[in-house]
Amino acid sequence: MTMRRLVATRRAFLAGTLAGSAFSATGLWAQSGAWPDRPVKIIVPFPAGGSVDVLVRILGEQLKDRLGQSFVVENRTGAGGNVGVAALATSPPDGYTIGAATVGQFAINQYLYERMPFDADRDVVPVSLTWEFPNVFVVASEHCPAKTLPEFLTWAKARGNVVYGTPGVGTTPHLSAALFVTRNGLHATHVPFRGAAQTIPAMLAGDITFALDNLASYTSQIEAGKMRALGVTTADRWPTLPDVPTMTQAGQADFVVTSWGCFIVPAGTPRPIIERLADAMKDIAADATVQQRFLIAGAKCVASTPAQAAERGVKERPMWKEMVRISGAKVE
Repeated sequence: MTMRRLVATRRAFLAGTLAGSAFSATGLWAQSGAWPDRPVKIIVPFPAGGSVDVLVRILGEQLKDRLGQSFVVENRTGAGGNVGVAALATSPPDGYTIGAATVGQFAINQYLYERMPFDADRDVVPVSLTWEFPNVFVVASEHCPAKTLPEFLTWAKARGNVVYGTPGVGTTPHLSAALFVTRNGLHATHVPFRGAAQTIPAMLAGDITFALDNLASYTSQIEAGKMRALGVTTADRWPTLPDVPTMTQAGQADFVVTSWGCFIVPAGTPRPIIERLADAMKDIAADATVQQRFLIAGAKCVASTPAQAAERGVKERPMWKEMVRISGAKVE
């Protein structure tokens, strides 16, 4: 049975249950009052050790402290996060399996993949935004003389061709870099890697000209002086890089592109569970110690209502759809 068929089957089952069994509905509400009374699994749809995994593990520790149960990470990777979110969508809607989705699953992948194994608007429910981090424009200090983005453009055009590395086709770094290349009329070659762990050595060796990648992956290289940051994709300067201009300040108008995350649960999860988890995230995001840990990791911890989380994904879809079109990216 295909994943889409599983999702459809579970949706039909839930509809029948809610329509025909008041007792079952009452049971779910009763369970939600005691939630959580046993460990909760968090499905992370990306590899262990990556930026999403690191941030989720920090949040898991904080949720344990506030809700009194362990939050255990399970990495389910593949298809730009689609595999993990599809697994979440077919999990029991009882609050004991939650997911860590990103902007990709809400606003990018439906334009990138020919088939999606879940419907982000029907099969999952956003709980709260969890983090936000910028992409940073970086060059290898040893191989690129440019100190500013305008200097880089002059240098790159004089070279005739540049090469940019990304953590994969259709990722926010890929789409951000493709937008930059197109807007500035550069002749560029895209080299997709499996992650920054592969991109960075290639840049340091001089094989890759630049990257517009997640800041979390490049902070240590920038601090060590091996990489030079020429711009960040946030609306305002990033707290840990006060001397680095925003892309707008560096001459790239309307270039605010951030990666963000969101906790999600399967459709049908009782509302009290959703609200309790959202309240916990609000408390976590207000913790100065947590914020400092996130900044060190290259991110900001954020929180929202379930409605605000859902609205963000919908609002950004036109922008990401256009960026996918510009990049020419497509995945079967």
